[in-house]
Amino acid sequence: MKSKKIEFKNKAGLTLSAKLELPITKPAQHFAVFAHCFTCGKNARAATYISRELTQYGFGVLRFDFTGLGMSEGEFGETDFTSNISDLESAADFLALNYQTPKLLIGHSLGGTAVLHAAKRIESIEAVCTIGAPSEAEHVLGHFADSREEIERNKVSEVNIGGRPFKIGVQFIHDVESQKTATLLPKLRKALMIMHSPQDEIVSIDNAAELYVAARHPKSFITLDGANHLLTDKDDAAYAAKMISAWVSRYLPAEMEKKEPSEDVTVEIGSDGFTTEISAGDHVFLADEPESVGGNNMGPTPYQLLNASLGTCTAMTLKMYADRKKWSLEKVSVSLSNSKMHVEDSAHPEGKKSKVEVFKRRILVEGDLDQAQRGRLLEIANKCPVHRTLTESDMRVETELMENPNKLD
Repeated sequence: MKSKKIEFKNKAGLTLSAKLELPITKPAQHFAVFAHCFTCGKNARAATYISRELTQYGFGVLRFDFTGLGMSEGEFGETDFTSNISDLESAADFLALNYQTPKLLIGHSLGGTAVLHAAKRIESIEAVCTIGAPSEAEHVLGHFADSREEIERNKVSEVNIGGRPFKIGVQFIHDVESQKTATLLPKLRKALMIMHSPQDEIVSIDNAAELYVAARHPKSFITLDGANHLLTDKDDAAYAAKMISAWVSRYLPAEMEKKEPSEDVTVEIGSDGFTTEISAGDHVFLADEPESVGGNNMGPTPYQLLNASLGTCTAMTLKMYADRKKWSLEKVSVSLSNSKMHVEDSAHPEGKKSKVEVFKRRILVEGDLDQAQRGRLLEIANKCPVHRTLTESDMRVETELMENPNKLD
């Protein structure tokens, strides 16, 4: 993914801080806006993980700090639920003016309730996804119920939410109490997906049931079984992103680009550790390093990819050969290993030993095959194109350093 720092003005003229996550090698097919949880921010784990994961499926995702939070201007104590909805409209206006109109809104916790209300006011939105959202905005008042009397008396008071102090104004309380999601949903007329964990410790799953019953079709529910409310586990966030992409493709189909088949591969890495995006034809996937060496563990390592290249070529070559011979080859399994580590070799790029000397390849073939056929398949394995490239060819890598076409003189 490619992350860009963004600033835009809200309707009150305040500057809101945002990040725009974009696919690296291809233009975004569609754009989405992500609304973070109550008193969180654009860098909350769920917002970050899900936004970045969605770039793999062709989305550009804008996540921003609501007024008075994070790096955005304004006083949080002077905001309310309506101002959050207005900020979402401003985010959509920014995308429409500078990129393309957003068609998907995603909201986490109270941000999920906010996107339901914002979707009614943003005409371009075609699909809405809530994650761990309360059925009514006033659910959030439970965070500071003990301070309500003081807030009413002083018009504004400092409360403790999640171990952090925030100023809450009386207008916030009155505003969330006036917002009725149950009366809004039957009129929404947008595709809706509700995601919720049965183990949610902050917003019970009963809220998801209430939202689902109130909403019109098309509506869907996905359980995030085992996840906590904040989706702090990266695997839970990745699963949520995958489900969002699969679901929304029904309503926002991707525009297929017709291209001639090519062996060209494009690789790009940014500033977020070692996470690297690989574009190979119509396929986009990630490579990375383990967290123990500074990576994000979002994909295989370079040497694992090298092993995979040899393994897949071996399996495909055996399958092609057996098909041509009309042999009963039902399955080929190839396991590979080598003792090299990319991080260690990269630390000493001039070293003479940064070369894989031995691949250990173990092949399991299944089917009604006699010993002669099995022996012939072993011979063919050593003739697969990648095997020959690694062991027989006089291979050479020609490298040149390109000028940045986006660099200003």
